[in-house]
Amino acid sequence: MTMSDEAEGSTSKAHLRQQLDAMENDALRQAANWFILAAGTANVIMQLSRPAVAYGVMESKVEEGNLFKNPKRRARTTLAYLAVTMLGGAEERAAIRRATNVSHARVRSEPGHPVGYNAFDPAHQRWVTACLYVGAEDAYQRVHGPLLGEFRERFYQQGSVFGTTLQMPPESWPPTRDDFEAYWQAEVAGLTMDERTRDYLSRIVRLEYLGRRIPAPVLRLRQRLVAGYLGPEFRALMQLPWTEADARAFEKFNRRLASFMRLVPAAVREAPLRRQLRDVRRRLAEGRPLF
Repeated sequence: MTMSDEAEGSTSKAHLRQQLDAMENDALRQAANWFILAAGTANVIMQLSRPAVAYGVMESKVEEGNLFKNPKRRARTTLAYLAVTMLGGAEERAAIRRATNVSHARVRSEPGHPVGYNAFDPAHQRWVTACLYVGAEDAYQRVHGPLLGEFRERFYQQGSVFGTTLQMPPESWPPTRDDFEAYWQAEVAGLTMDERTRDYLSRIVRLEYLGRRIPAPVLRLRQRLVAGYLGPEFRALMQLPWTEADARAFEKFNRRLASFMRLVPAAVREAPLRRQLRDVRRRLAEGRPLF
C-alpha cells in the first residue's frame, strides 16, 4: 500500500466517522425519558455480566472514573454519554468519543490475565452497545408501547449510535433488528458471573459507593427496581430474590411512571438528559474536559 492509498483510506474513515456522528436521532430520542434513569443500575449490571467488561471496570487504573472513588463524576459522565448519543449532534458525539478514547486507552489487561480484557475490543463494545440499546428500547416501549414496522427498524438503526460514538465499527452492529435478537439471545445464554463480580455489583445495588448509611426502605425499593429491570436471566446471574409481590409492586411503579411520562411534554420527559447535554455544551464552549 502506498502512502497515497493510506491517506485515502484515512480520509474515507474520517468521512465515515463524520457521517456516523451526524446520524439522525428522531426515533431514538423518543426513548429519552425517566425510565432510562430508573433502569440505569440494571443496565450497568447487564453490561458487566460479560466477564471481560466486568474485569475491565473492576481493575481499571482510571481512578478518576472509579464509581467508588468519584461517584458524582461517574454519574455525570455516564449521563453525558447517554445525553449526547440520544439528544446531541455531531460535534458533541465527536467530542465525547475523543474523551472516551483517552479513558479507554488505559483499560486493558496484563498479558496472561485469566480474564483478558481490552476496552477497544469490538466484541466487548458491541455487547455494551447492545445493553444500552436494550435499555433504550425498554424505555420507549414502557411509555409508548411496542416498536412496530418501519419505525422499529429505524429506531434500531439509530440505536447503533451507542456504539459508533464509542469505537465500535459500524459493520459490527447486527444488520437488522431480527439479527440483533438472535445475537442477543445467544450472548445472554452464554453469560456467566463469578463471585467477585457478583459482590462488586451487589455493592453498587446497595449504594455503598455513596459512603453513607442508606435507609432500609430505600434499599428495598432499589433492589426491587434493579431486579425487575434486569429480567429473569440477569436476576439469576446476580442471585437476586424475586417474588410475585415484587412483580406486582414493580409493575405498579412502572404503570404510574409511564402514565406520568405520557402526560408531560417532551421537555419534561427529556429533562434529566437535556440538563446533562447543556453541561456538555458549556464544557465544550469553555474548553473544559468532558470527563
